[in-house]
Amino acid sequence: MQVVWGKLSMVDIERRLLARSLLDPDNQQFVLLSDSCVPLHNFDYVYNYLMLTNVSFIDCFVDLGPHGTGRYSERMMPEVEKNAFRKGSQWFSMKRQHAIIVMADNLYYRKFKNYCKPHMDGRNCYSDEHYLPTFFNMIDPSGVANRSVTYVDWSEGKWHPRAFRVQDITFEFLKNLTFIEESIHFTSGPKRRGISEPCLWNSMKRPCYLFARKFYPETLHRLMIHFSNYTMI
Repeated sequence: MQVVWGKLSMVDIERRLLARSLLDPDNQQFVLLSDSCVPLHNFDYVYNYLMLTNVSFIDCFVDLGPHGTGRYSERMMPEVEKNAFRKGSQWFSMKRQHAIIVMADNLYYRKFKNYCKPHMDGRNCYSDEHYLPTFFNMIDPSGVANRSVTYVDWSEGKWHPRAFRVQDITFEFLKNLTFIEESIHFTSGPKRRGISEPCLWNSMKRPCYLFARKFYPETLHRLMIHFSNYTMI
């Protein structure tokens, strides 16, 4: 299947991966990662963090700017109202019951397939940034954490997040990522601002991130040097 950035194929491949993974009844958590992601903690820490949580980690927030609610089409009515439209990172961790619900959905999926796409009605709507956040905000808002467990640096304010190179990989840098306890969402528009919220795990404050991206392939050697030192228990 050919996947094109910004197109519905991004959502389609996520659904296909979920469908394939659901065939194994032992799979209880479904984590979407890319080849530019690295772990920030050891296996046991990640396993317990995900398996013992009472929510799915689906990124979801309100962005009233042009690259958030400004992408909404009223043709999504009445199923998807404007005040329910949400934005978020595609990098999720999803519990099995939520994965099943996603695969069962056709109504909301079709709304995004038909009315959330680039160059439509003078808007650039990207389904992979809006479908899952909006879907879970509507059907199970208390069942998601409204954040991702994958760290991404959007501080540069560009279309794509910052990518890390060899010179960025230090022990202190990696260690600091493991202790971040607040997630930040950046709104779009002239008055771009960061909205910070504490990261909660089963109602307790915990480090936000289990993984981080985007790391260039050239960083692999230095990551391996620091790996045993920075992956925290």
